[in-house]
Amino acid sequence: MLRDMPELYRRIAIVGVLLALYVAGGAYSALLVDGPDNVALFWPAAGVGLAGVLRYGLKIAWFVPVGTLLVHFFFDPVPTSFLAWSASANLFGVLAGAAMLRRLHAEDMLTVRFGLAALGGAVLMSTVSAAVGTAGMFQSGLIELEALPTAGARWLLGDLLGATSIAPALMLLLPGRTGRRWRPPAEDYAPESEQLMWNVALMASYLLMAWGGSLGGNYAMGLVALPLGVMVWSAVRFPPLQTAVASALTMLLVAGLAGFGTAGYPEASAPLDGIYLLVFLIEVAALPLMLAFAMHQQRVSAGVLKLRANVDPLTGLHNRNAFEEKVRPEIAGGSVLPMALAYIDLDHLKLINDTASHAAGDELIRGVAGVIEAHRHPEDLLARTGGDEFALLLRNCTPMVAEDRVRALLRAIEGYRCGWDGQMLGTTASAGLVTFLPGQADYAQLLSQADAACFTAKEQGGNRVCLASLDGGELLDRTSAMRWVVRIREALEQQAMELYCQSIVPLRPGMDQGRHFEVLLRLRDPRTGERLQPAQFMPAAERFRLATRIDREVITRTLGWLESHPDAAATVDTCCINLSGEAVIDEGFIGFLSERLRRSHFPSSKLCFELTETSAVRDLARAQRFINQLRDLGCRFALDDFGTGFCSFSYLRSLDVDYFKIDGSFVRDMHDSPMAEAVVRSINEIAHVLDKRSIAEHTETEADRQALIALGVDYAQGFAIDRPQPMDLYFYPDGSAAG
Repeated sequence: MLRDMPELYRRIAIVGVLLALYVAGGAYSALLVDGPDNVALFWPAAGVGLAGVLRYGLKIAWFVPVGTLLVHFFFDPVPTSFLAWSASANLFGVLAGAAMLRRLHAEDMLTVRFGLAALGGAVLMSTVSAAVGTAGMFQSGLIELEALPTAGARWLLGDLLGATSIAPALMLLLPGRTGRRWRPPAEDYAPESEQLMWNVALMASYLLMAWGGSLGGNYAMGLVALPLGVMVWSAVRFPPLQTAVASALTMLLVAGLAGFGTAGYPEASAPLDGIYLLVFLIEVAALPLMLAFAMHQQRVSAGVLKLRANVDPLTGLHNRNAFEEKVRPEIAGGSVLPMALAYIDLDHLKLINDTASHAAGDELIRGVAGVIEAHRHPEDLLARTGGDEFALLLRNCTPMVAEDRVRALLRAIEGYRCGWDGQMLGTTASAGLVTFLPGQADYAQLLSQADAACFTAKEQGGNRVCLASLDGGELLDRTSAMRWVVRIREALEQQAMELYCQSIVPLRPGMDQGRHFEVLLRLRDPRTGERLQPAQFMPAAERFRLATRIDREVITRTLGWLESHPDAAATVDTCCINLSGEAVIDEGFIGFLSERLRRSHFPSSKLCFELTETSAVRDLARAQRFINQLRDLGCRFALDDFGTGFCSFSYLRSLDVDYFKIDGSFVRDMHDSPMAEAVVRSINEIAHVLDKRSIAEHTETEADRQALIALGVDYAQGFAIDRPQPMDLYFYPDGSAAG
């Protein structure tokens, strides 16, 4: 209720509550004042004062002297000369104790360290208060000189008992900072049924203590062991607050019984009797509290270790072990609702680690984790299972819905950008998806299938979803990497690679005088006759070191065709040929190309080789050397798919290329995404600053073409210009090609 108040009213209410508690504690003590030294047996107000100042700071410490004066005015009249001494004693004691605890940085009372520090602070508070208070009593004529030692001891111990028994409970009950971010969950403590038993046991211990004392005997105080045992039970099984409250109630009860001399308990009126009693009660109050703090600290430590064992420290998501622990029981059965398991792997993260830094890669992983977390449903379970891998369990999700959701998730990842050191980092992801019913397969089988499907998605070029099947653990035939190897080798041996061409046209007049085109590859399946796109087979070719064989085949076939059609070759200004990333590291490739160009009469200056940005920046030094070697042969060079993955332009000056080919995804999205348009504009401007030419891929519509003209892009390529055609038809639309 206090937290809902305006700040000013809240502060007034807090001080009012503290003042009322302080006065109530003082009034209770006034009833216990008796004996030759006129010192209260028990001063609960000391605990109220210490807790209030520790909780809310020195600025409210004024309630202590005000409360002291109110106690004396209404409940415990004293000579006027002693009022200032009494108020000062209580104030200075509280200030000294609070200053010591704050100096030790022991704000978190739920640790053994704080318990020991608090005990030291309480001793200091009680010592200062007793010294000032008994000096005032002597000065005011309330005690004689010879009574100073016993009066001082009783004052000190009475304050110490108040601080030991009352302050911890108030510190935990009063609203404010808790001192720890993590608390043990409710299941770490005893159940409600045991809580009820404990409540009954505490009340029974109080009744037995009073009843036993009424029977008489010299050792009735030994019955305090009854509530002490119950408090030890509480310290072990329940939160510290429960033990603290029980300690406060027990001390108030026992002090009252001894102070009033009721229920058969002898009145502690003699100075030494009071001292002995107070030492005993302080120990009874402190021991359960210290045990409660120790048990709480043990629970916190165990909980933090468990948290660290189950939570990924980079993203805060579940880790692989926690995910498996939670998912296994659900997969085994217990529900009839359909589920799906998605295995998500980021594409080309190593590239970002190598070119930007591992810290940048970590930041990107954190950001992608946030994207996935934002797109998952509340009932889904997400985990980071590896370096750049995530697992997502979709509950109550049909196969069609699961596939749609994972595709949407991959689009969100593709659109995410992370700022790092002046760069904009991004990535794509591949996902394997397996749908199932609980009890249909075990966790290991499902994860294996999803992982294999994810691998296949990467083999097909990444940034896509591949579905897995549980029947026999097989994916579709076209998703098997080894089967692709067989098909690629068959195509190479049977010359089933077909060359297509697509025009690259200038968007400003007077730029090129001849044909500018890109040679595109199609693989004709010798068995089915199906013409396959490079995205379907090149990932497998690169993985199994077949990519350079394809590169050489394309170069050989292209030059061979142009050499056998000199009239068509004469119309060519620029012939662009794609190279795989493997060509950069193939030590024999430059030698092959040099020898092939030496035997060709087609000018090498009309050849332009394209390498993707991803392949180029994977090893900048090697790529730079490779490009320079090609330029020494007279060839030109283009950086393909520029802007994908991330936009770090710092390396561009070291790559001597002629063209930047703007990735088609940005061109397609220009009309709907201001960011995509800004990327196209930026790449074009950077190209011109570096004295390069820009080419926009995937120019699909006339609107795209006009927008590119407005942005000042140099060339366009796409369906708005023409569609890829077999090389013969591209040069001879009428079918008159010869040779």
